Amino acid sequence: MGRRWRDGRGELVVHGGGEGPPVTVPLEIATSYRARTKGLLGRDSVEGAILLSPASSVHTFRMRMPIDVAYLDRRLRVVDVCTMRPGRLGMPRLRARHVVEAEAGVLAGWGVRRGVSVEVIA
Repeated sequence: MGRRWRDGRGELVVHGGGEGPPVTVPLEIATSYRARTKGLLGRDSVEGAILLSPASSVHTFRMRMPIDVAYLDRRLRVVDVCTMRPGRLGMPRLRARHVVEAEAGVLAGWGVRRGVSVEVIA
């Protein structure tokens, strides 16, 4: 069930587990080493979210804002969600294969929580 995305734009569809209609969010896709390394560094905000793939952990060194981080397994099910302030190193999540980053506080509003599945439309 390997996924092959390319750097670019897409949409993140959050299936909230039957609690209303799916939420669709603009998504930046970062799959190359260079794009994953840059991520949200140096930005003051992000429109929607960014997907880092493959990734099982992130850091917020040199970031200007706190972020929400959702760790996804290979089936795009949320393994864990946390908020990280700038200057932190996140611990790797064992089953995580992909990471979604967004501005702090927005993932909960989109219905992203442990156990929810998401879909990436490139």
